[in-house]
Amino acid sequence: MNKPKAAGRMIQRAIELRQFDIEYHPRTTIKVHALANFIAEFTIPGEEGAPDKAERWMIQTDDSSARKGGGVGVIIITPERETIKYGIQLTFPTTNNEAEYKGVLTGLKVGKALGVKNLLVQSDLKLVVEQIKGKYKAKEERMQNYLRLMKLLTQEFDRVEFTQVLRSQNMGADKLAKQASSETGPTNTDLKMEV
Repeated sequence: MNKPKAAGRMIQRAIELRQFDIEYHPRTTIKVHALANFIAEFTIPGEEGAPDKAERWMIQTDDSSARKGGGVGVIIITPERETIKYGIQLTFPTTNNEAEYKGVLTGLKVGKALGVKNLLVQSDLKLVVEQIKGKYKAKEERMQNYLRLMKLLTQEFDRVEFTQVLRSQNMGADKLAKQASSETGPTNTDLKMEV
């Protein structure tokens, strides 16, 4: 609008459009967060921008520990959104960290057996996730052994990503872990169980 030629054309068009009750309003600036929200909302997963996520499998794991033993719940979600539920009943005293490592290791072993190459592992236990990522140091010898085994198993995959999720986002695996740790055993028939 600062250039005389452009201003003249805009005025001419505005006069022509008035007969149709159309008014010209200059566009206001687009705020960055509004643009980011628009892009996030209308981006379709699996497009050219995210080819590696199209074939990604997801593993959600949680633990339940008690004095006499514990349980581990593992949910494996395929790229087609099918789920495989797997529980482990631990018949020995264990800590939360050990049970969580056992869950992650079980998920990796099952993923390897299924031929998975791209894997996202989710856990709600921050300590274990940060030890796996290398941000926290494993001090106890048992935790160091679990961590070495974890690093060895992750080499079997093209890509493995570990993330911490909120407990509320991990309720399915939590429910499986509690079922697996109960003395009566699981009541769910679609649950694969290991003792």
